[in-house]
Amino acid sequence: MVQPRSEVGSVPTEPEGRTTERALSLPQSTALIMGSIIGVGIFSLPYALSSYGPISLVAMGLATVGAVALALMFAVMSRRLPAAGGPYAYARSGFGNAAGFVNAWSYWITAWAGNAAIVVGWVYYVEHFLNKDGAVGWSILIALVGLWIPAVINLTGVRAMGSVQVWTTVLKFIPLAIMSTVGLFFIKAGNFTPWNLSGDSSLSAIGGAMAIALFSYLGVETAAVAAAKVRDPERNVPKATIYGTLASAIVYLLSMVAVFGIVPASQLAMDVNKASYSVAANSIVGGGSWAGDLVALAVIVSGIGALNGWTMICAEMPLAAAKDGLFPARFGSLSRRRVPAFGIIASTALASVAVVISYLGTSGSTVFTTLVLMTGITAAVPYAFSALVQIKWRWRDSHPVHTSRFAFDVSVAVVALIFSVAFIYYSRNTSDLWYVVWGPFLMAGGAFVVGIPVYLAQRHRMTKPAPVPEYR
Repeated sequence: MVQPRSEVGSVPTEPEGRTTERALSLPQSTALIMGSIIGVGIFSLPYALSSYGPISLVAMGLATVGAVALALMFAVMSRRLPAAGGPYAYARSGFGNAAGFVNAWSYWITAWAGNAAIVVGWVYYVEHFLNKDGAVGWSILIALVGLWIPAVINLTGVRAMGSVQVWTTVLKFIPLAIMSTVGLFFIKAGNFTPWNLSGDSSLSAIGGAMAIALFSYLGVETAAVAAAKVRDPERNVPKATIYGTLASAIVYLLSMVAVFGIVPASQLAMDVNKASYSVAANSIVGGGSWAGDLVALAVIVSGIGALNGWTMICAEMPLAAAKDGLFPARFGSLSRRRVPAFGIIASTALASVAVVISYLGTSGSTVFTTLVLMTGITAAVPYAFSALVQIKWRWRDSHPVHTSRFAFDVSVAVVALIFSVAFIYYSRNTSDLWYVVWGPFLMAGGAFVVGIPVYLAQRHRMTKPAPVPEYR
């Protein structure tokens, strides 16, 4: 049962002795990072990037540079301000409540729309066993089941969510580790030609592929967002952010090289080969389907783990914003199991709507890429603001901070800012239909417009941001 709302604009305080439990240890926090980053995005990327060809590997490398820059930046910022909400808290501290609301709303869109994209990629692997002809109605039903199972897990409490995250992260790492090692011995150089299949210039192809590749790295900030749930956040959040991102990046790059080297891009583009890693696994063992079946099962588990972590993040951002008066107070109330039930249910419902709209509006890989590019746009906004805040903080700190540390932190923030802007610029579909090309911007814009009346209703209830702690 959800607690009743208190006075308008306020959020119920925790009853004495029942403060929100910091249940996530360093291993669980690292699992949250890896579980959120390694969802089904990487497993669906070869199919989504097949229209660009092997040149996508360059885009993946550049996206990795951007992801590592973001991870380093968030690790530094979380030590200084280990506040719930992560990028939202940084933007609010640096630029005030209006910027805070924009970032909270944008990141919340990223979280639930990202879940919609994850579950669409997850369906690819479920349909390795069921609904093999891809009937849209059944695809939608399977996707909705995939969204609501993690919601139920999250509603049972943080401990259950953390346990599921650890085990699913272990299981999802296995196929990537195998593909990143064994798969490299089955590469055929001829599969890397032709290098660029897009018909565009190399720069345009890399930019377009990079915007899609960003989705596979969303999650580098999740430990910072969930800082209120992490034990000893000043120490564990930065460590989890760096460890989780680097481990994910290594297996990402190696496994993507293996898949493109094992399966020709022309085959990866076929709808029957949506489950790209399963196709590559079957090729390694020389035929049959048992290896691909095992990979598909691992990816299905992986998807549940990613959705489990992101469902928590879907509620954590509005929870933090509600405590500051930026979101409606209902998002800040906790259930008897000490979880923000309203935020979990509302976010899952919105993700469900996004899935239905996407399936009815497009088909094939475009369903996945439209949602992926939409979340890239909405994620890049808080990423860019965080970079600007870090530059602002470091400029103010320039005297007490050592020159080498100042130069490193500012350089990392500048790289993160450049990549964030690039991700927005290149987030367009390839199609002859304008509404498909600009679909990611139209969907993101529509979601932003819905936030305007929310901001107008909440702007007089917002509390003043606390002073930014001094550099340590």
